[in-house]
Amino acid sequence: MKETEKIRAGLLFRPNSMELRDTKHKAHETCRLYNTLDEYDERGPALMRSILGKIGERFYFQSPVQFNYGLHTYIGEDFFANYNFCVLDDADVYIGDNVMIAPNVSLMAASHPLLAYERLGLLRGDDGLPTIAENAEPIRIGNNVWIGCGVTVIGGVTIGNDVVIGAGSVVLHDIPDGVLAAGNPCRVIRKITETDSLRHLVAEE
Repeated sequence: MKETEKIRAGLLFRPNSMELRDTKHKAHETCRLYNTLDEYDERGPALMRSILGKIGERFYFQSPVQFNYGLHTYIGEDFFANYNFCVLDDADVYIGDNVMIAPNVSLMAASHPLLAYERLGLLRGDDGLPTIAENAEPIRIGNNVWIGCGVTVIGGVTIGNDVVIGAGSVVLHDIPDGVLAAGNPCRVIRKITETDSLRHLVAEE
């Protein structure tokens, strides 16, 4: 069974196998190049599009940005990511429309066994020697979501539509639609309602 097939099946896999290293190498090199460009450089969008599984017509990544595979990430329309967006998309990462990502956000769809002897000795590498074992679970982020600065989202989590995740949160569990959630671990604080409106701050033209 190929390592990519193991990932899809939810099994332990070898992240340092040549099969996966070659795939990751393209994403890493593309991100490295993207991160050297001036933010007005017209090559930027095509570079990002070349490694991602899917992305909408309108998007922007403020460099630096880092994807582990890229092709396991699927992003909707009108996406914005600020500085230091890091996506360990060893499993699939699904991001909806109108999603805003603040600085220093990490989407971590990868993990390892907790038991050291399993983490370091259950699998054999291409050379036949014990190697690192990894497992991965998808991340799903809905539409109209704002993820605050310094947030980490762990694999297996679904974030609903119209959600705001407060700065510094560690999201370990699913978050329902239409709420403000924050904390470590992240938890629902309250529903977002019309009382949160900031229309009064709009300047008259």
